Amino acid sequence: MRSLFAAISASALAAAPLLAQEQEAHESVNLLSPNTGLMFWTLIIFVVLLFILARFAFKPLTAAVEAREAQLAKAIEDAKADREKASQLLADQTKALDAARAEAQRVIAEGRVTGEKLRNEMLEQTKEQQHELLNRARIEIDNERKRAIADLRREAVDLALAGASKVIERNLDDATNRKLVESFLSTVPSAARGHG
Repeated sequence: MRSLFAAISASALAAAPLLAQEQEAHESVNLLSPNTGLMFWTLIIFVVLLFILARFAFKPLTAAVEAREAQLAKAIEDAKADREKASQLLADQTKALDAARAEAQRVIAEGRVTGEKLRNEMLEQTKEQQHELLNRARIEIDNERKRAIADLRREAVDLALAGASKVIERNLDDATNRKLVESFLSTVPSAARGHG
């Protein structure tokens, strides 16, 4: 209702100078001479229109402009906050990425150290096993050699006892004994004589 009344008042006031101008239209128009009636009505219309606009239009327009400014200020603050948050998130992500890279490098280094250690342990075990096998082989060879020597000594004793029994059976003179031992030794295979 107020806006309707304001619109009617504004149109009536706007029409008043036109009416005043119509009355003076019959007279000659001089642009350099002031027309007091026209100026009066123009001033009245301007003041009334200014009053109506100040009362009904300027407040909502000013409020709308202020609201828009507040929205823009809030949007700018939100954008700043979002930018700061994004910067912080980027910094956090960069830190996390750097930490992940450092962790990966540490795991790789540990893997290398562990692999090198395992390789050295396996190499050491292999050397120990090789040394142990060599020692066992040497011991077995030495035992076999001792066993062979013992067998050869037994055989030599057996041969000597056999030869002595032959000599005793035929207790003859020294030359005969010598011949008897040599003939017995000639019947023994040559490999057995070489070891004895």
